[in-house]
Amino acid sequence: MHEVQEAILKASDELAAETAESDRIGRLTDRTAELMREAGIIRLLQPAEHGGYEAHPNEFIEAVMRTAAAAPSAGWVAGVVGVHPWEVALMDPRLQEEIWGEDPDTWTSSPYAPIGRAVPVDGGFLFTGQWPYSTGTDHSQWVILGGIVDHGDATPPGPPDIRHFVIPRQDYEIVEDSWNVMGLLGTGSKDVRMKDVFVPDYRVVEAMKMNAGGYESRQPGKPLYRLKFPIMFSAAIGAATQGIAQGALAAFRDYMVTRTSTDGIVAKTDPTQLFAYGEAAAEIAASRSHLLSSTAELYAHLARGGDLTRSQRLEFRRDQVRGSRRAVDAIDSLFKIAGGSGIHRAFPLERYWRDLQTAHVHICNIQHNIYTGWASDDLTGDSNPALFV
Repeated sequence: MHEVQEAILKASDELAAETAESDRIGRLTDRTAELMREAGIIRLLQPAEHGGYEAHPNEFIEAVMRTAAAAPSAGWVAGVVGVHPWEVALMDPRLQEEIWGEDPDTWTSSPYAPIGRAVPVDGGFLFTGQWPYSTGTDHSQWVILGGIVDHGDATPPGPPDIRHFVIPRQDYEIVEDSWNVMGLLGTGSKDVRMKDVFVPDYRVVEAMKMNAGGYESRQPGKPLYRLKFPIMFSAAIGAATQGIAQGALAAFRDYMVTRTSTDGIVAKTDPTQLFAYGEAAAEIAASRSHLLSSTAELYAHLARGGDLTRSQRLEFRRDQVRGSRRAVDAIDSLFKIAGGSGIHRAFPLERYWRDLQTAHVHICNIQHNIYTGWASDDLTGDSNPALFV
């Protein structure tokens, strides 16, 4: 077991104890963030030259799962914020030094939706916009934001020029009271905004080039940084989703041990409830194994000197979205037989269920386009080029 996983396991009870307060204040508590920094989870995918572990991606996935099982919002932040060092590792070395030079534990938030508008100026861009869902933003000192370059009359034909812009904390505003949702309350995924902020060229990358692996030469010879951004980001979302399901399963198990219904049925000896619990446990275990084995297969292929084909990437995404759906369905089946006690806020399954429903609506967990894209590629060798794979 990786030392970060050991640290998360050791801190799991304290992480769980902070969950209610994180939900109440709408962001991770300072103590939760401190525990995560002490464990080093955000540095798992960070380059070694900047104080990171450069760990196998499965070490990251398992650490995210363990965190999410104990504290769903913390696990979600661990996945989303924790994947950003992987991308920053492929950005300009000057930016890496700005972010990690003084403190390798510096966090970077996002979102990537191309909501911003960037006007080219000498040496960079003037950037404006307001973005929702900046997960973990209260504890981050930088943010990566999606935007479209406005070339004016010189706009070339074809798809929009989408880029990722990296902004320091002093240049953007966090919009308080903008995270009002049913689940994952503690992630603090608030809006951020700015107007006409200058972003130098070296803090900007082309989104499509990043997705395709066009910046891999900045980390030569390292299979970790050849996995492609859509694979890594969707794996992080899948890991957090499955970790929440694992925590929900454990909560239901604790409930079954002492549960007796109003008509005297003892849960731990009731065949109906035992069957549902066993089936859910098997589904969640299968989903976990599928994500880990799929990731390990891609990593091993790269370590042998191969490159990832579009078909391989579509297959990974097909299995990742299926794993998330399977885990959510498994917990739904348990929630439906939990009885009246299951809807009380004092019962942990209620919060896990809300957090899981919220996790599953993330675009990386949406299955329809991915299934269609994989099937089209498998049958005709063609698929929607806009798919996040």
